[in-house]
Amino acid sequence: MTSTARRAGSSPAILLVEDKDSLRTMLRLALEAQDHTVIEARDEPEAVAAMQTSRPGVVLSDLRLPKGDGLGVLRAAKDLDPELPVIVMTAFGSIQDAVAAMKEGALDFLAKPVDPDVLMLMVERALAQRRLATENILLKDELAARRGAPQIVGEDPGLKQVSISLHRAAGTDTSVLLEGESGTGKELFARALHALSQRADGPFVAINCAAIPENLLETELFGHEKGAFTGAANRKPGKFEMAHRGTLFLDEIGELPLTLQPKILRALEDRRFERVGGTSLISVDVRVVAATNRNLRAAIAARQFREDLFFRLSVFPITIPPLRERPNDITMLARHFIERFCRDINKSTLSLAPSAIDELLKYPWPGNVRELQNCIERAVILTEGDTIHARHLNLSFREPPPAAAVREEDGPWARIDLSGTLAAATSRVVAEVEKRKIGQALKDAGGNRIRAAESLQVGFKAFTAKLREHGLDA
Repeated sequence: MTSTARRAGSSPAILLVEDKDSLRTMLRLALEAQDHTVIEARDEPEAVAAMQTSRPGVVLSDLRLPKGDGLGVLRAAKDLDPELPVIVMTAFGSIQDAVAAMKEGALDFLAKPVDPDVLMLMVERALAQRRLATENILLKDELAARRGAPQIVGEDPGLKQVSISLHRAAGTDTSVLLEGESGTGKELFARALHALSQRADGPFVAINCAAIPENLLETELFGHEKGAFTGAANRKPGKFEMAHRGTLFLDEIGELPLTLQPKILRALEDRRFERVGGTSLISVDVRVVAATNRNLRAAIAARQFREDLFFRLSVFPITIPPLRERPNDITMLARHFIERFCRDINKSTLSLAPSAIDELLKYPWPGNVRELQNCIERAVILTEGDTIHARHLNLSFREPPPAAAVREEDGPWARIDLSGTLAAATSRVVAEVEKRKIGQALKDAGGNRIRAAESLQVGFKAFTAKLREHGLDA
């Protein structure tokens, strides 16, 4: 039997999961008599399919089902939408099972035989809670928009789940860890979280842990006292102090030097620290949001990241999906960027040709939303008419180039300039190898210079000098 729905009114649908036909019919008639829309399912697979297609406002499920069980229905509901109310039904002798369901997030339980009046009270309460949660999210969104919260564009279910998680985290003061590939917009989400929180009127202070040399990072985070080291002519507050009563965003936390991690952990746990060169403790009220594109669990296994710090940062982890996993958002994002960049340069809004849309959807976007944004900005500038075509996107050059036709006896040497003296030719070849090797290391490290330098086993200072030498520091 497949899931069926009967329209009884305009209220949110109720998913009724019960394998006994007689009881299911009785419950459906009782609910429809109160102008509720009812969707029916007999087991867990049917219930999961119904939730994915119809998005009910409340789930009413028996705990004992012929295929799967009510706990499986509950978990599927919470995976789909953590705010979806679930009421479980159980026989009188299975109250312990109902308590277990409550611990997993069920709103309430209903003992059999079912009292229709009690059922109606529970359903109305669940619908009221659902309305309140929705209104709360809308109000927070409106308030955040007034405060200048960044706009998150997209309708992908995975992105909506991130949005729901942001709203839930915003109501607390707990640490949040944003995980995702480079370019997915982790700082955008961190700023949105700050704007939605009770700290929105306080400062949002961001620091990229990978962009600052190790010997300067401690003073950037915690500040320093006058005379703490050569050149410290004045006292300087650090990012922790600057973020007092606000949010501190620690971007690329996976690149935090191991030697500095214990002090970060102490600051998070005690909300107190000392400036470099200082002896007095400074107390701060800071909410920490961290972000990483690295697998921190693998870093812990490799003894590159402290496990206790990871657990302290990841109290509320949120994973941001890469752009390739939300293809339905690509065209929407492209049009959003077109409108923004056309407005910025006082240009009439451009349209996307079908060929351009095809190119956008075929490309894998390894650089995620950041790469798409840069691509559209360039296309808006290059387009002279009123339509962006595939050629304006300049995505074709990113396909792997065909192998050049080279004579077997020459091999790759046919493309190398060996003119002039031995020293001159050697210098040219070495420079080209260095440039290509550094470029590849940067690409593999997702643009992270510290990680690229480590992979090449060169010092950070020497690495940055090579970047300037080869024109790669732009």
